[in-house]
Amino acid sequence: MKEYLTSLTLVRIIYRLYWVLKQQYGLSFYWVKGLHELVVFWQEYQHYQSINTNNNFNISLQNWLPYLQDKTKVTPLDSVYFLQDTWAAKKIFELKPKHHYDVGSSVTTMGIISQYIPVTMIDIRDVLIELENFKFINGSILDLPLEDGSIESLSSLCVIEHIGLGRFGDIIDPWGSEKAIEEIKRVVKPGGMILCSVPIDKENKIYFNAHRAFTRDYILSLFKECEVIEEKYQYGTQLYNCYDANRGFGTGLYMLRKC
Repeated sequence: MKEYLTSLTLVRIIYRLYWVLKQQYGLSFYWVKGLHELVVFWQEYQHYQSINTNNNFNISLQNWLPYLQDKTKVTPLDSVYFLQDTWAAKKIFELKPKHHYDVGSSVTTMGIISQYIPVTMIDIRDVLIELENFKFINGSILDLPLEDGSIESLSSLCVIEHIGLGRFGDIIDPWGSEKAIEEIKRVVKPGGMILCSVPIDKENKIYFNAHRAFTRDYILSLFKECEVIEEKYQYGTQLYNCYDANRGFGTGLYMLRKC
């Protein structure tokens, strides 16, 4: 479908591009605040030197390593990943599978889970670190290196929505999300459990190239061969038991059993 640009649409696009560059490359005058923070840093360094009686540590100008943005009143965290990963970890710990498989989720979360339950993680981007009970396989969610019906427990958290948009170096494919779900269903055995999460919105949308968003009905229709055991919805800093279209954009968390 072709798009025709009105002047208002063009202004919105220009602003969005500016916002992206500002967020990802610092295209702003925010460095002025940094100058102020450097002055504060210098004052604190001088104060530390003036009261320092601890000769067990060497401190000098040449070892400066200024961190200037950590004085926050609230601990920074991403509420989406915090809530979905803790939810998924709890489910995996409760299920106690002999071996858990993950496709493309947070490697940090999977590394922690692997210290309780052995984990094999699959992703197109290599994990260059070794850990006991944690195995990594380079592979695509569109062609999982696993046999049909071989997995009892599989997670893929905030992954499906990205497939086919090229953001993470994957091939552009308008049907990427649907194909990814078919692969997940292929490798999970009947009775096996699937934990997944995706952005939820009032209509199916593509926020190119960040991610897609799905309606609740559409994402569940793609898992029609599965029974919904539990669903949660993240809006802001909370998880809710029920979907609420009035809350707008959020994240749907689904625990599914393959029939």
